[in-house]
Amino acid sequence: MLKRRIIGALIGASALLGASGVTYADEPYIPLISKGFQHQFWQAVKAGADQAAKEQKVRVTFEGPETEAMVDKQIDMLSAALAKKPQAIGIAALDSKAAIPLLKRAQSQKIPIIAFDSGVDSDIPLTTCATDNLAAAALAADKMADAIGNAGEVGVIVHDQTSRTGIDRRDGFLNQMKSKHPNVKIVSVQYGGGDHLKSAEIAKAMIQANPNIKGIFGANEGSAEGAAIGVKESGKKLVLIGYDSGKEQKDDIMSGLMAGAITQNPVGIGKCVVDSAVKALHGEKLPKKVDTGFYWYDKSNMDDPKIKAVLYD
Repeated sequence: MLKRRIIGALIGASALLGASGVTYADEPYIPLISKGFQHQFWQAVKAGADQAAKEQKVRVTFEGPETEAMVDKQIDMLSAALAKKPQAIGIAALDSKAAIPLLKRAQSQKIPIIAFDSGVDSDIPLTTCATDNLAAAALAADKMADAIGNAGEVGVIVHDQTSRTGIDRRDGFLNQMKSKHPNVKIVSVQYGGGDHLKSAEIAKAMIQANPNIKGIFGANEGSAEGAAIGVKESGKKLVLIGYDSGKEQKDDIMSGLMAGAITQNPVGIGKCVVDSAVKALHGEKLPKKVDTGFYWYDKSNMDDPKIKAVLYD
């Protein structure tokens, strides 16, 4: 009798699991490998991906290494995702070259690859869902130049020199200054790995080494937040321009510590990568790039509905 009850309970539990949709057997599986989780930006990207997955009736997982300096760990995550034989993969590469051998393997297995946030130096991804980082950083340069009277010394703190976002934001800022604002001198370009504490130390060292410095550009959330901490601890008044829109940056802008920042559309990026993967699975042709947009925001326009929609906490 006891045996019969146990079997009956197991059958009943199986029926409940099937009815509740816990089984994923019929849903396409799309793992998304991000750059990390230490910034609020990635939580917003995940929210967009989860929203699209629900709408598209696919299963996504979202993971990334603890910090954006862990290229090897991200490659291990990509390898593990490939081993699960997914229907498609999304990748925000920490290193624009390191992931290519694994992406070639995915291509040989006919697994569509969608790049997001940061592309790779290859045409393997069917599309890249990302901000036009060159144009966005050029706008940051224009705002910096205006704020310092179009002349003076400026420093730059970038998250890395291996990812497409790090390279493009650095070059977009530097090239715009060189071509449009020749009286602004870039005195230092440093890399803080997107870590706010390391970036704070870089900012303080930059200020000490360049007593006439007028401004610092932080090229991602951690770089900008760290620059703000460094400026505050140094006691020097500078023009700070940031990138992204986490809570600390918004607070710094409202307090006047930071002049303003570029915001991306992280929810839109997350949605784009899942929607693009589903289109690829349906055999639809994708554009090589999807520009997910960017805006300048400061104290004057943070409550504008269009801006508010792409800011995140």
